[in-house]
Amino acid sequence: MVSKSSYEEMEFAKLDTDRESRTGFPEVVFCEGKTDKHLVEIYKRLYKNDGQVFGTRASQHQYEEVKRVLPNVEYDEVSRILKSVPAKSEKKENDKDYIVVCTGGTADIPVAEEAAQTAEYFGTTVVRIYDVGVSGIHRVLSKQDVLRNANCVIAVAGMEGALASVIGGLVSNPVVAVPTSVGYGASFGGMSALLTMINSCANGITVVNIDNGYGAGYVATQIDRLAKRR
Repeated sequence: MVSKSSYEEMEFAKLDTDRESRTGFPEVVFCEGKTDKHLVEIYKRLYKNDGQVFGTRASQHQYEEVKRVLPNVEYDEVSRILKSVPAKSEKKENDKDYIVVCTGGTADIPVAEEAAQTAEYFGTTVVRIYDVGVSGIHRVLSKQDVLRNANCVIAVAGMEGALASVIGGLVSNPVVAVPTSVGYGASFGGMSALLTMINSCANGITVVNIDNGYGAGYVATQIDRLAKRR
């Protein structure tokens, strides 16, 4: 039986205070759709409990509301991440354990940054390789050494989503594919990229939901942690 002590009752929310001890990852806030009052109270409580808080899909307005009570909160307009975290030491250039986040184009960067910053929040070293889509395949081929030495590669792409298959055919490490809603009408808001990635003939590819950078950053961190145990 799960006791009430494993979560904190806030009437409109139940904060999962036991999550990190169960899963190794603290609770993260999905900001989109929350009222200003609820979001501010959640941020205040999580920061009070843990000294840090990380949220995704936040708006500029939500940032301004939270900043009223947490002056040190930071907002990234590209990834829409809203966080308040203690200062961390910089990762060393020669860190052998890292993941790579790639994009097909610059329009995919918002989703890629959600993935990259999520992984970094959870303690993972991230190398970014942006704008290496298949329309200029020599660009990704020039980064093969970096890709092959990573513990995991996140491939973020819209349009037809072919980047994940190309990378999957080049590396032995796991590839997390993220379809984005970038593209013209027949891309159907990312469905085209999603179906391409799910139907890839390259091995070792797993696919998360459309625009789900957070989910990719989370699972890539799990893979990275397992790799480090070796």
